[in-house]
Amino acid sequence: MAEAERLPRAPWRDNLEAMTMAIVMALVLKIFVVEAYKIPTGSMQPTLIGDERAGIQDRILVDKLSYALRDPRRWEVAVFRYPLNRAQNFVKRVVGIGPEELRIRDGDLWHRPDSAAEWRILRRPRSVQRDTWKKLDALAPEASSWQPEDPRVDWECTARAIQASGPGRAAFRGGKEAIVDLYFDGYPEAIAKRISRAPRESGDNPVGDLRVEGKIRARPGTTLFTIELEEGLRRYRFEIPGPAAAAGESPRIEVLELGSNGSGDGAAARVLAAEPLRLSAERTLTFGAQNLDDLLELELDGRVVAALEILATSDQDSAAHLELTGDGAELEELMVARDIYYLDRGASEVVVPPDCYFMLGDNTQDSADSREWRFKRYRTSDAETLVRGEARDGENPRVVGYGDPDGAKLAFRDEWGERHWMKLAEAREITPEDAHFVPRELVLGRALAVFWPIDPFHDVLRLKWVR
Repeated sequence: MAEAERLPRAPWRDNLEAMTMAIVMALVLKIFVVEAYKIPTGSMQPTLIGDERAGIQDRILVDKLSYALRDPRRWEVAVFRYPLNRAQNFVKRVVGIGPEELRIRDGDLWHRPDSAAEWRILRRPRSVQRDTWKKLDALAPEASSWQPEDPRVDWECTARAIQASGPGRAAFRGGKEAIVDLYFDGYPEAIAKRISRAPRESGDNPVGDLRVEGKIRARPGTTLFTIELEEGLRRYRFEIPGPAAAAGESPRIEVLELGSNGSGDGAAARVLAAEPLRLSAERTLTFGAQNLDDLLELELDGRVVAALEILATSDQDSAAHLELTGDGAELEELMVARDIYYLDRGASEVVVPPDCYFMLGDNTQDSADSREWRFKRYRTSDAETLVRGEARDGENPRVVGYGDPDGAKLAFRDEWGERHWMKLAEAREITPEDAHFVPRELVLGRALAVFWPIDPFHDVLRLKWVR
C-alpha cells in the first residue's frame, strides 16, 4: 500500500510555534538562568551607578543559575529580595556568611566563627580589589598630584607623571592634605559632575589603606626607587633596586615604627623578594605597592614579588611618597587609590545566623544595607496581631482620614506588601526589631556584568564585568 502523503503545514502555524517557543525560552532564561536589572539607587557606587537625575542607571546581567546549584560566596555582588519589603529587589555585596560573627572596626571588616575564636581580618581577592579601590584623581588636567618635598630638586611633575632628574623625593598632594573618605573618591570625573545626590557623610575619617601604582623607566645611574606609605607612626617602604644597584639585589618591604617624637630604631620588620631583580634602563616596568587589610604587597609587572603581614592599628592618618636615589627616572601613569572605609552605622558587631547573609553597599556612606535594617512594628487595633514592615518617612506608615467622623487611621504596609489599617488613636507602636540579615531563600542571583549605558559623547561607557 502506498505511503500516505504528508499534508502541507500552514505558514501561520510554523510562525505561531516559533513565537511560542521563543516566548517559552525567554521565560525559562529569565526565571532560571539570566535576567537584566536596572540599578535605581547609588548604594553600590561607584562599582554600580544609579542616579536618575544624572541620567546614569547601570543595567546589569544577573546569573540565577549559579545560586540554584550553590550558595552565594563572600564578596560576590548579589541580587536579593529586600527582607523588609519582599516586593523590592536589592543589590549589595555579600560580606558576612552565617554562622559567624562579623565586626566593622577602623573601616575594615573582621570575622570569627564564634566567640571562642580570635578575630581575623577579611581580605578580598585581587579581582574584587580592582573594583573596590577608589582612585584619587587630580581635579584638573593641568594640576599635579605630586610635589617635590625640596623645591631645589630638579623634578618636573605633571598630572600623573614625573620627570625626575637626579635624586629626590615627592609627596602625593604635597604631603599636607590628609587622605580621608571623601564621598566622590573613585568616581570617573565625567560621572562625578553629574551625580546629584548629596552624601550623608564625607571626609570624616582618615584612611590608612592605600595603593600607589604606575610605570617607571630608570636612568642608568639610579640605585634605588622607593614607594613609602605612612600609616600613623608607621612607615612602609617598598624598595626596588635600580640599574646601578649591586648585582643580586632584591626588592624588599620594610616597616619602620616611629616613636611619639618621630624617631625610630630602624626596621621593625623586613621581607625580601624571593628572586633578585633590578630596574632596567632599557625598558619600562609596571609597579604597584599597597597596604590593604593589614597586608603589604609589592607588585612588579603584575606579579606580587614580596608580601608582609602587619598588625592592625587604629591610627589611620596616611600619606604617600616616592623617592629616587641616583640619576632619577621617568614615572608615568601614576595613580593613588584608597580602600573603602566601612562605616558601622550602629552595627559594629553582629552575629550572622546560619543560612543568612550580611550585605553591604560599596557606597558605605549612602547605602541602606544590613547595618541599618530594622522592622517598625505595630499591634493592630484588636491588640492580637503584630505587624512589621519597613519604615519610610511620609510613606510607611501613613496617616489618612483626618476629619473622618470615625477618626484618623494609620495605614501600614508589612514586609509582604499587605496594607493594614488601624485607628490612629488605638495603634500601638512597639520596640523596633533588628533585621540585619538576608535569609538564603531571598537571594536571587549574582551580578555578572554591566552592559549599559553607552554614551561616548558624554564620556560614559559602562561596559564591564562585576566583581
